[in-house]
Amino acid sequence: MNNAPSGNAATDPADAENLNLFEIAHQQFERARPHVLHMRHGLIEFLKTPIRTVTVSFPVEMDDASVRNFTGYRVLHSQIRGPGKGGIRYDRHVSIDEVRALANWMTWKCALVDVPFGGAKGGVICNPKKLSEGELRRITRRFIADLGDNIGPHTDIPAPDLYTNDQTMAWIYDTYQGLHPRQNNLPVVTGKPVDLGGSPGRREATGRGCLEATKQLLSRGVVRDLESVSGARVAVQGFGNAGSVAARLFRDAGATVIAVSDSQGGILRDDGLELETALEFKSRHGTVVGLPGTRSITNNDLLTLECDILIPAATECQIRRDNAPQVRARLICEAANGPTTPEADDILFRAGIPVLPDIVTNAGGVTVSYFEWVQNIENEQWDLETVNEKLRRKMQAAVDNMVDSWLDLQTAAQQETTPDNEGEHTESEDGPPPQDRQTAEPIDLRTAALVIAIERVANVALERGIWP
Repeated sequence: MNNAPSGNAATDPADAENLNLFEIAHQQFERARPHVLHMRHGLIEFLKTPIRTVTVSFPVEMDDASVRNFTGYRVLHSQIRGPGKGGIRYDRHVSIDEVRALANWMTWKCALVDVPFGGAKGGVICNPKKLSEGELRRITRRFIADLGDNIGPHTDIPAPDLYTNDQTMAWIYDTYQGLHPRQNNLPVVTGKPVDLGGSPGRREATGRGCLEATKQLLSRGVVRDLESVSGARVAVQGFGNAGSVAARLFRDAGATVIAVSDSQGGILRDDGLELETALEFKSRHGTVVGLPGTRSITNNDLLTLECDILIPAATECQIRRDNAPQVRARLICEAANGPTTPEADDILFRAGIPVLPDIVTNAGGVTVSYFEWVQNIENEQWDLETVNEKLRRKMQAAVDNMVDSWLDLQTAAQQETTPDNEGEHTESEDGPPPQDRQTAEPIDLRTAALVIAIERVANVALERGIWP
């Protein structure tokens, strides 16, 4: 969204912050690992490593009759708790490490909200803004055909992601149906149009889940003197589907949305933005920048605004070591995947700014995707009220479990063996000595959430048994 490096490895001087997403995902895992109890030797590496990575290259005839070659990826991280689940993104910055990281996070996200999926992710390297609808359709069909049986209703189930939508999912379904006739193939993909088996509420699910998670976190008293969304001043980085829906829902819940942004910059109005006007302006001009009655700001300006709630809903690695010290929000709610780096997490933790992590905040999308999958299998369709109520309960439970875990970990850290006892403990397969657990890393909400997710996946792995 701003001029920061992409999610690939940093190429600046040797002391530059590492922005490789796959390594960031591993750093987050390692912070949680010492707090996971009864982890058997060798299981940790298995849980960290994707079980399948598929790379396909394929030609597509363009509108001008030329032929271009495209590369796509599909990574399946885990099937321990069920079939893989994760979006497909179209972007010129797609990389194999990015897709691996996103698949990794999907595993923990599904475990945390307790839906029976593992993590997966996919992407095609392309610039969708410079492709026609016909070209995007041909890319989609060829990508899915080349993936073949690597996806399936009980194997690996795609969904929308960056620059893909319900129309893309309809093409995926139609392609898969043509290759697998005479079967109920509706569950092969979620996020479909409602009249093609999609679920009411799926398009708004990520934004709605963000709101429900935030409301529940505030009700637990995690942010001092901020107990409700009502009256809060909110800034949203990213005005795509997740960000625009979240902005409207937060406003409807009584918040004042003072700033939003897109890839070209942002707008600010201290008294609150007219969101419908902003959406209409963006539809006509391709950006919110320049909306009459607002002040233009950069994306970095937005991240450092004084506000109650900051919602990064754009791309990865937006809050980093270089700008985290300037963040003045009282709470950060990660509607995007991986918007905050580990070094930024440390800075925000020391500043007393809680971060509601992505694997909780944006889990509404995969939760309603699960509801869609269930409806397709049962040949049912639930009404919007039912979907939203089920989503609300899932998000509340996930937040409550995370906060309870966070409080328990803090209590345990205070009771850990002091360094005076360091000679009485040797490293075991359960992790480093207790004193190292206490001092190595801060125990924040992200760590607490990951502990729950990792334990749930590990427990199922052990219950199933290591085959053969």
